[in-house]
Amino acid sequence: MFSNELKMFRRLGFRHFLLQILNFASVIASGLMLWKGLGLILNTESPIVVVLSGSMEPAFYRGDLLFLTNPPGQRYHTGDITVYRIPGAEIPIVHRVLETRDVFIPFENSTENRIINNRLAKLKLTPGEHQLMLTKGDNNHVDDIDLYQGLEWLDRRHIIGKVRGFLPYIGYVTIAMNDFPQLKYALLGGLGLLAVIQQEYIV
Repeated sequence: MFSNELKMFRRLGFRHFLLQILNFASVIASGLMLWKGLGLILNTESPIVVVLSGSMEPAFYRGDLLFLTNPPGQRYHTGDITVYRIPGAEIPIVHRVLETRDVFIPFENSTENRIINNRLAKLKLTPGEHQLMLTKGDNNHVDDIDLYQGLEWLDRRHIIGKVRGFLPYIGYVTIAMNDFPQLKYALLGGLGLLAVIQQEYIV
């Protein structure tokens, strides 16, 4: 099946093979740099995420591709659609803000400070102002408290970003690769093979 490519590879030799490997590595590195740079600009660890469940239907469906931003000085409001991650959880969750609450943690060790810290101890909030959030999926009957792993509210540090736009169903490729890992390995292997054996023409 690949006899012609193998003959060509033997003819071009090791130097061509090494060059193609370096070209493929540079493409991967450029993609990673673009991803990290976009994350820094938008202040989010994941500027693009894929919806994996139907909990936000009919707003978003499984396979939709979401675009996120997370400006540090911007407040979240009831009705905003956020993506959050609880420490220890592997997969982020896309749900809508159901309620917000502003709290101030005093700097001095006062009675008020101890009362607030006791009620919000699991959040381990630092002194200062904090915006807390409660979320819920549009297609769910109850809020997300059971998903918070013992927390009663989300803090801003749990928020990955706010949804700014989406493309329907584009993310199904990612879902297919997660559901069928062999497909992912085959795709990566095929791309690597094409990068290595592609023929360069000199005019």
